[in-house]
Amino acid sequence: MAQPYDRVFNFSAGPCCLPVEVLEEARDDLLSYKGLGLSVMEMSHRSKPFEAIVQNAEADLRALLGVPEGYKVLFLQGGASLQFTMIPMSFLPAGGSADYVLTGAWGKKAIEGAKRIGTVNTIYDAKPSNYDHAPKLASLNYTDGAAYVHFTSNETIQGVDFFEDPAGDRDYVCDASSNILSRPMDVSQYAMLYAGAQKNMGPAGVVVVIVREEFLARAPESTHPMLDYRLQVENGSLYNTPPCWSIYVCGLVYKWLLRTGGLAERAKINERKAKVLYDAIEASGGFFKPHAKPENRSWMNVTFTLPSDDLTAAFLAEAKGHGMLELKGHRSVGGCRASVYNAFPEDGCRALADFMAAFAAKNG
Repeated sequence: MAQPYDRVFNFSAGPCCLPVEVLEEARDDLLSYKGLGLSVMEMSHRSKPFEAIVQNAEADLRALLGVPEGYKVLFLQGGASLQFTMIPMSFLPAGGSADYVLTGAWGKKAIEGAKRIGTVNTIYDAKPSNYDHAPKLASLNYTDGAAYVHFTSNETIQGVDFFEDPAGDRDYVCDASSNILSRPMDVSQYAMLYAGAQKNMGPAGVVVVIVREEFLARAPESTHPMLDYRLQVENGSLYNTPPCWSIYVCGLVYKWLLRTGGLAERAKINERKAKVLYDAIEASGGFFKPHAKPENRSWMNVTFTLPSDDLTAAFLAEAKGHGMLELKGHRSVGGCRASVYNAFPEDGCRALADFMAAFAAKNG
């Protein structure tokens, strides 16, 4: 089926594709936002119109996720990767330690950042199976007195998802960059959630942080200003000039999600989209092999391999010829990766599944 504006099926792991109606609204406001005679990219971040953009975006995000009282929401710069440093700088005290659960490449980067600050206990490492699964959080052996427990809810590269919220009285910190807003989450079970926007809710340049006030109170007051969560909260994410356009587009995405059924409806759609691809993999008789174990197969990042590098190259080339781009897998996994975030159309999943069946029949 032809896509609006002759758009291709963009399976990129990030930046993500955005809803067409969001892009259309951003286009219509590009030169003159709401008739003000200037673009969001040109207006002062101290102006009333932009303050309203930030406040509305926060309110809609709170509504989508059901963020309870006692949590602060921030729109910051530096992406999720800067959080790998900011979190231990703020919450890993001298002489203390933090627990990290390692299920893929981004969890590894988070550990690398934390080790520059203090002691890290890697309480689970899925490396022996090349990160093809995630453990049950309740089954782990936690460190007594650990400052917090960090995990990555969905590993983009390996295509592995926990599919659970934590439970218990520990302070869980979660990098939810690649599956935030793909389904409901119980925010009350987390001390902190953070997510780069470019995977599932907007353009690159902004990271969303949702932090419990009690946890935030542990942050030292001597942190450098731009890395100080307290200062960012006091200034409503406007301590300095923020990524105004990125926040604006995120706000449009939040409104799109609200008017299309919220996260419960989005979860049904995302599960259905992913099932089309996993069914195609299973139906290939072993020609396509999934990387992740069944119970942890991501709805956002479907990873699979082919029998040889030559066939993989041919598959990618032919797929590109059919308007299906960015399917190459990461070198640590190989093969292919189809990222089908919130705004990715179901037609694209069906088109890829049909192509996979034809390619396997021809080359199997």
